[in-house]
Amino acid sequence: MVKKIDTNYIKDVAEDMANGTMITYEDLPKYDLFLSQVIDFLNDKFIDDKYTNNIVQNYIKSEVISKPEDGKKRGYTKIHLVQLVLLSYMRPVLTTEEIKKVFSLAFNEINDRSDDIISWEDAYKIFSETQSESFKDFLSKPAVNEEKLDKIISEMNLNEKDENSIRTFVIVMSLIAQASAIKKLVQKMVNEYHSE
Repeated sequence: MVKKIDTNYIKDVAEDMANGTMITYEDLPKYDLFLSQVIDFLNDKFIDDKYTNNIVQNYIKSEVISKPEDGKKRGYTKIHLVQLVLLSYMRPVLTTEEIKKVFSLAFNEINDRSDDIISWEDAYKIFSETQSESFKDFLSKPAVNEEKLDKIISEMNLNEKDENSIRTFVIVMSLIAQASAIKKLVQKMVNEYHSE
């Protein structure tokens, strides 16, 4: 039997995500880590991303995230984890260069803590709260209006199997349309700010 996808299903998934997506700042590891521990942490939290040493090192070389502490075996601090967690949420939406530009809005030179406008802790907490509120907003006003969806489906005179397939298609396309619009808006804002 094919699972029926409807707005109630989307609400349930969004509610699950709102209740457990992001680890709190306080729950991030307090001690400095080896790169292998950082990779394990990221792959545990972002199952679909498959982080490797090379990926993290490339972000460091590209100056998207800061360099590890010089001369320390455990050179990866809580700040590195914050940077990488935020980066992980940005990766599906922005290019590496765009992520670098977004970070520079609040942190200027990535390897210089003295020119940071806000702390990484504050940035992490702001993002965490905003994400949680976004899911709650989504729950109160879903991407697809159930009545509109029912009208679209009923006008097509489909059998039950095809109806479920098209219902899922319309919901997915609506979510993609929203995600695409948001992505374009973010890219335009970042690029216009950096072209000033």
